[in-house]
Amino acid sequence: MKARSWMGGLALVSLCTAGAATAAIDASRMAGRLNYDADRTKVGVDVRLGVGGLTGSAGDRTKVGPLVGVTAGAQPWRNFGVEAGVEGQRLAIDDVRIGSGEALYRYNAGLMAKAGPLIAQEKMRPYVGVGAGMSYYNITNGATGLYSNDFVAEVPFAAGLDYRFTPSIFAGARASYRVLVGQEFADGANAFTTGDTSGGLLNFAATLGGRF
Repeated sequence: MKARSWMGGLALVSLCTAGAATAAIDASRMAGRLNYDADRTKVGVDVRLGVGGLTGSAGDRTKVGPLVGVTAGAQPWRNFGVEAGVEGQRLAIDDVRIGSGEALYRYNAGLMAKAGPLIAQEKMRPYVGVGAGMSYYNITNGATGLYSNDFVAEVPFAAGLDYRFTPSIFAGARASYRVLVGQEFADGANAFTTGDTSGGLLNFAATLGGRF
């Protein structure tokens, strides 16, 4: 069984490597057509702090909670950028059937494409974005039974504003709504009502970062 697992893993790695190489070639060709210049691409990292909460039946059983995230981004073209990041969030559970202090912790990784113009002497950039991600919802021990750990796919939509204080330093604000796909972490708690966990995730965050 272990030998098969190792062989399967090697096959998967080989397949992913070949796929990545093919994608890289295609991306290189597309970049040339779109006048992408790697030497002039702005790459940066930002830290974000914010607050938000779930909506729908999931929001009925949880409270608004804090979030923190780290994102790496690039601006391949003047009005178009991409980012990849990780995010953590604590959402307290509001349910009289369990004790106080219980919560679910959300751990997220995702990608997003953003588009927006530079205005105000090229210091300010309003933008909109759309992406894809995956979150793991981890339930504290005292809430298990009614609530359960769960992997949830996300489709985030965002609108925000960045301001460049210098060519390298920027700050901003963002609002995002994430469509959740496949959430089941509160199905047990909803067993006597809808039986399903519904809703999305609405967050607001401030960012501070740098580009180099």
